[in-house]
Amino acid sequence: MYSVNDIKIEMENTEFNDLALFIEKYKNDTRAGVIKLVQKAGKIIEKKKAEEERLELITQYEKKYQNNGIELVGGIDEVGRGPYAGPVVACCVILPKGCKIEGVNDSKKLSLKKREELFDIIREKAVSVGIGIVDNYEIDRLNILQATYKAMRIAIENMDIKPQQLLVDAVTVPEVNIPQEAIIKGDAKSITIGAASIIAKVVRDRMMVKYAEKYPVYGFEHNVGYGSREHEEAIRKYGLCDIHRRSFTHKFMS
Repeated sequence: MYSVNDIKIEMENTEFNDLALFIEKYKNDTRAGVIKLVQKAGKIIEKKKAEEERLELITQYEKKYQNNGIELVGGIDEVGRGPYAGPVVACCVILPKGCKIEGVNDSKKLSLKKREELFDIIREKAVSVGIGIVDNYEIDRLNILQATYKAMRIAIENMDIKPQQLLVDAVTVPEVNIPQEAIIKGDAKSITIGAASIIAKVVRDRMMVKYAEKYPVYGFEHNVGYGSREHEEAIRKYGLCDIHRRSFTHKFMS
């Protein structure tokens, strides 16, 4: 009889598609350690199936158009509307027809490590990716909504291959001659919008980490420009720096 440790090693080396066979092989073993391993294998299968169902659900918007001959469906989203400092960053992503990338979701629901991992996968698999960046000066000049629209338009302009249809998180972008569908909470409901939110988030966060090297007192590497206690205390002590949005920081200005 194999030891529990031997069976544990066997499970760890079992491919996902063979986990059902592993469960069948050891389901009648009454040792507590083996029962836990069988249960763990079952949970892995359940988690995988749940993710497959979620991916099927969040590709429905794309399929609606692709099944009608519109294959180049672009999802667009932005990151950075609320911070005190730094740019607003938008991204538009076209994925291949039928593409499903495990883990793609609203970027806010993902860990830093997962976002970084998915960033590379999305860039590798995407048909086209465009990024638009509008800095704090333009945000102050235009207002954040108009600056967000501008970032989205720039993202579309920067794509090597342009979408035939846009899926947009919550809004309709003015001055864009491409059909659009606005989806409330689209970054969790559409795989292309979710992918765009991840790319935009990683791009902006990396920018803020670089800004932290130039302006180290504000903790940009942690707060990425948002109004944390650390950030507000630094503003009160040191004043505003070149990347702060004056239209967002009136209370700190004398």
